[in-house]
Amino acid sequence: MTQLVWNGLFVGSFYALVALGYSMVYGIIKLLNFAHGDLYMLGAFAGFAILGAVGGVTSAMALPLLLAVLLATMALTGLAGVALERIAYRPLRRAPRLSLLITAVGASFALEYGMRAAAGADPRVYPVRLGGTSIEILGARITLQQLALVGVAVVLMAGLNLLVTRTREGRAMRAIALDPRTSALMGIDVNAVISRTFFIGSALAGAAGVMAGAYYGKIDFLMGFLIGLKAFTAAVIGGIGNIPGTMLGGLLLGLLESFGTFWLGGEWRDVFAFGVLILFLTVRPTGLLGERVTERV
Repeated sequence: MTQLVWNGLFVGSFYALVALGYSMVYGIIKLLNFAHGDLYMLGAFAGFAILGAVGGVTSAMALPLLLAVLLATMALTGLAGVALERIAYRPLRRAPRLSLLITAVGASFALEYGMRAAAGADPRVYPVRLGGTSIEILGARITLQQLALVGVAVVLMAGLNLLVTRTREGRAMRAIALDPRTSALMGIDVNAVISRTFFIGSALAGAAGVMAGAYYGKIDFLMGFLIGLKAFTAAVIGGIGNIPGTMLGGLLLGLLESFGTFWLGGEWRDVFAFGVLILFLTVRPTGLLGERVTERV
C-alpha cells in the first residue's frame, strides 16, 4: 500500500507541474492551450541538447548538473511559451473560442512534427540517467533521486503559489482573470502579464520534461501528447483555473493511476485515468476546488 501511494505521488508531481500551465492560462484568458504538453517535450529535448553538449558527466556530478540544466531549460521553454502566445494566440484573442482551440491544436502538431524534423523520429536515450540505490521507508522502496525530483517539484509548486497569492504580479494575474478590461483601465499591462503567465507555465512544463527524461531515460517527439492530456485531466479534477486545486488534481490523478494499475493491470492505466475525467465532468464539472462563475460579456 505504501509503495502504491509513493508511486502515485511521484508520477502525480509530474502531472501537477504540467497541469499548472494549463490552469494558469485558462484562468486568465480562458484558453485551453493544447500545445502545452508539447512544451514539456520541448523541455526534455532542450535538456538533452544541453547535456549532450556538456558530455562526460560522472555519476557524482549528475544531480548538480541536472539542476543547472533544469534552470536553463526553464528559461528556454518559458521563452518558447511567450513566442507561442505572441505568434499564435494574441492575434486571435478577440476571435471566437473555437478559433483559438483549433489554433492550439495546430500549434501542438507544429511543435511535435517540427521536433521530429529537427531531431528525428527515433527515441533518444538521455545523457544523464538518475538511478541509484533505494532505501525502505514504511515498506516502500524509494531512491534518493526520486526524493530529489519530488523535492524540486514541491519547491516549484510552492514558489508558484507564493507568487500568485503574495506578490504584485500575482495580484495582477488574479485581477485580469476576473475582468481584463477593468484591469487595463486600472493601469495593468494586460499583454505583459499574460506573456509572463505563459512564461511561468511553460517553464514549469519544461522542468517536468527534463526531470522525466533524466528519470525514465528515454524521450521522443510524441512524449508530450499523452502527458498533456493527463495534465488537462488533472487540472479538471482539481478545478481548472485554481492553482491549489490543480496541484491536488495532479497528485490525485497519480494516486488513482497507481491504484488503478494495481487493481486492473497496466494496460488499463490510461483508460482508468480518462474514465475518472468523465466521471468528474459528470458529477462535479467544476472540479474539487473549482467554483461556478458567471462569464462576463
